[in-house]
Amino acid sequence: MRRTHRRPKHQEPQKTFRVNRAIHAPIVMVIDDDGGFLGEMPIEKALTLAEDAELDLIEVNPTAEPPIVKIGDYGQFKYERDKKTQKQRAHLKKSETKGIRLSIRIGDHDLAVRREQAKRFLSKGDKLRIELQLRGRERQHPELARAMVEKFLETLKSDPELSIVVEEGLTSQGGKFTMLVTNKKS
Repeated sequence: MRRTHRRPKHQEPQKTFRVNRAIHAPIVMVIDDDGGFLGEMPIEKALTLAEDAELDLIEVNPTAEPPIVKIGDYGQFKYERDKKTQKQRAHLKKSETKGIRLSIRIGDHDLAVRREQAKRFLSKGDKLRIELQLRGRERQHPELARAMVEKFLETLKSDPELSIVVEEGLTSQGGKFTMLVTNKKS
């Protein structure tokens, strides 16, 4: 049995926050656990305030001048931050690029099937790559390939449910013609 080796998926580096004694700035801007603004103070005073409340001192914005720190429970802070990023990730719609292959000698019924597939892909919000590969002696007639792709595009544009926008125009590389289109949401 053959083994397949897969690369590990690229993971974004987790944003780490400095906590308590790991904060290096001598003066910090402090926010208390209720969200109230306490102002600028030395790091030692902020640490004693956090220890008196039996909470952590979390560096929220290290790039600010002076750095902004918050008094709170680090575990709860990290949990809420992870929950927020998870929610944002769930709301992102990743659009895929779907492909439709045509031929110069494609039949009317096959062309209608491709049109319905393209309509379904575009209505879902995906991008559509229209491809036409010339084979053998077909390469001597690239104008027929251009005409076929343009004809297919016109049939998509004539559909009242779709608002087609050409993202990449018709390109020819060797004997392959490609075009990338999307459905502009009104």
